[in-house]
This record gives sequence, structure tokens and C-alpha cells, in this order.
Amino acid sequence: MLSCTNPPKVMDSTIFAFFFVVFLSTTIAFEPCPSLKPKSDLSDLSIIHIYGKCSPFDSPKPTSSWTTTILDMATKDPQRLTYLSSLVATKPASSVPIGPGQVINIGNYLARVKIGTPGQLMFMVLDTSADTAWVPCSGCTGCSSTVFSQTTSTTYGSLDCTTSECVQAHGLSCPTSGSTIGNCLFNQSYGGDSSFLATLSHDSLQLANDIIPSYVFGCIGNISGKSIPPQGLLGLGRGSMSLLSQSSSLYSGVFSYCLPSFRSYYFSGSLRLGPNGQPKTIKYTPLLKNPHRPSLYYVNLTGISVGQVKVAIPPELLEFNLNTGAGTIIDSGTVITRFVPDAYNKIKEVFRNQTQGPFSSLGAFDTCFSVTHEDVAPRVTLHFMGLDIVLPMENTLIHSSAGTLACLAMASTPNNVNSGLNVIANLQQQNLRILFDVPSSRVGITHEICN
Repeated sequence: MLSCTNPPKVMDSTIFAFFFVVFLSTTIAFEPCPSLKPKSDLSDLSIIHIYGKCSPFDSPKPTSSWTTTILDMATKDPQRLTYLSSLVATKPASSVPIGPGQVINIGNYLARVKIGTPGQLMFMVLDTSADTAWVPCSGCTGCSSTVFSQTTSTTYGSLDCTTSECVQAHGLSCPTSGSTIGNCLFNQSYGGDSSFLATLSHDSLQLANDIIPSYVFGCIGNISGKSIPPQGLLGLGRGSMSLLSQSSSLYSGVFSYCLPSFRSYYFSGSLRLGPNGQPKTIKYTPLLKNPHRPSLYYVNLTGISVGQVKVAIPPELLEFNLNTGAGTIIDSGTVITRFVPDAYNKIKEVFRNQTQGPFSSLGAFDTCFSVTHEDVAPRVTLHFMGLDIVLPMENTLIHSSAGTLACLAMASTPNNVNSGLNVIANLQQQNLRILFDVPSSRVGITHEICN
């Protein structure tokens, strides 16, 4: 069992790939839970762990340790990598309003949003590598008890099969009889063992004080399996159906987040929408776009250092490739950073050479050693074009719950995922403000204590 190393003494920071709940708030340092009243001048949403004190959700396993949950979440990373790899075969998002047939997103954050008129509160999974949104609706078979009541919203409407959004939908069906005649229906799989049937619809979406009219999403009518997020998903990707695209007049294609640690018991990080209130002093690296995977946030990772040693990784293992879809992305849905096998093996070798063994494996982690040797463990630096980020040790090492082992919190991509894709995951993003400025094609990263 694992836990992040050196948790901060003040529990108002850090990140992990668990579900987090995003609350509209003005967080004050001495308050145990953030207020639900949004700021008047910023579209600034707090991020809170789904199983923290301030969350409306109860832990599914109250007696389990946080570290057990880390191991459980990390075991789902291969499914996440398979999903990201599958995007290479899809069309550009501008012509594909609905995701690919085999969507195996693994959600990690929830956004507190309101849908409809009057607004109905929903907690929707956030995913930076997905575009489309969907929620369970009234009359849904197999859904949770919390659903969106589309019949009571005065602004709700379904889209028919003649609309441009529907024409390109994957899993499209257009009934010619029955109560859904003419509606744009689509099927989508999720989590490897689940799927749903939804009607492409539109209604008002409210974030903080902002209302996005006629937001297009899927209204779920039937669910099979247990992996569907109970209150739906909201995509933060780069495609035409994502939140970023559908709210461009409000947020100008700009957002940032600072993700809190799973050990941040009360305080939260934040999701900040729009150019206002973003860091004034922050370094940028180019944001790249690959037509094979147009929704993903690619960056130019030029190298990795372990301690003072620059790892000798062949450039082709990291570099951006327009033809194949290979390269490096920043993703909120993957638990631990993954590198293609040949790159990871070189990183692991240099790390082990600077750390005292013997080494063992634990779960997804293959470079574990006695905590008595932790003080000599080297820091890891990610070198991006124009930007270097030295990872704090809490972003680099994970401890066993027994406190006897420390492990390098990175891993190789699965052998059956032949994508050439490296993923900077959310455990390595903790206590960093990451700013996505799509119109300017740049990503900013700076250290920040998240609360």
C-alpha cells in the first residue's frame, strides 16, 4: 500500500488521481470547508477530494486507507492509456461531436455545475482528454438516484438527426418510430465493462456565476454496467464539443487548474476559467496539436534529468510526431506519469544508480527501496521547450502505508499499448498551477500551494 511522501503540514495543497469535487467557492485559509458562494469577479472553482470532509459523497470503502485507493486507481491507468491510444484512429474533433466507440475514460474530478432552468445541481466528472458531456436523465434505466430532470427545465431541448452535431456522431441511430422518433441517439462505452444510450440534447449550463446557453450534451436514458460516473461527465478537451469550445465567448479558450493532494483533507485546489485572475508571472511552453488526436494537450518534452544527470533518452521517444500521434501530453485522468518502455527503463536505471537498493516492486511501481535511503533519492526535472519543472519529492516518491518503502511514482506504458504516447499525470502535477491558453498555443506551469 502506498502514500505520497512528505505530506504538507498544512493540509491545503497537493493532488492525486482520485475523484475530486469542484465547488464554487471563495476559500478562506482558516475555514475547514470552502464556502459555496462564488467569487463575483472570477470564474474560480475550488477542487475538493470526493471523499474529503467537505464532499457530499461517502467513501465506498470507509475502512480502506488512502494508499490502498492509490493502488486501486493506478491499476486503471492501463485502461486510460488504451483509451488515449485509441484516439489515433478517430477523426478530428471538429467533425466528431461524440467520442469514439470504445471510450475508456477514467474520471478523476467532479465539477459542481447546474443544468437547466431553473438550475439543477449535478457533480460531473472533469476530463481534460474528453470533449463531449453527458448526464443521466429522468426515466433512465440503470442510473443512480440523482438524475437531471429534463422535463422540468424550461430551456431543455433534444437535437434531431438533421443537425450538424448529430450527423457525425459515433454510434448514431435515428429512430423512425416510437416516442424518440427523429431524435439523435447514440451509444457509448465506458470503463471497459459499461455502456450507455443517450439523446443528443441542449440546455443551459451554469458554472459559478456564468451561464452557457444551449450547451450540447448527451441525455442518458439507459446504462449497462457499473463504471459510468453517476452524475455524468464534462469534457475539458480541445474539440468543438468541449466546455472550452462551447464557452469560448466567456472564457476565451483559457483555463487553469491547481490540483490538491489526496492528503489535502479539508482544503481544495481550484479550476480557474478565463484569462482573468490567471498568474501574471508564469513560464510557458508551446501547446502542440496533433490531427490524429486533436483533443489532447500535447507539449514538447525535450528531456528528463534525474539529479544532476540528463537521462540519455533517444529524442524520437519523446518528440512530437504529426504522422503517428506520438509525443507527450498533459492529462488529468491518468494517476501516475507513464513513459514509453524504452524511455522509462533509462529513467529507472539512472534513478536506481543514484539511490541505494535493494529494489523491489509494489503494485504498478517497480523501483521501491527502504525509506532509510530516501534522503539520497534524487529529484526529477522535466525539461520542456522553454521551461524546466523540478518536481517536489512528494510528486516523485510514494511511500508504502507501513512506512518502510519509498517508490518512484512513475511507470512504463503497458506493453499492449503501441501508441508512442507519454503522459504527464496528475500525481506529478500536484501543487502546480497549469494554465492552458489554447488561442495562444501555449501551456504555462508554475509552482503553487493549492488550497
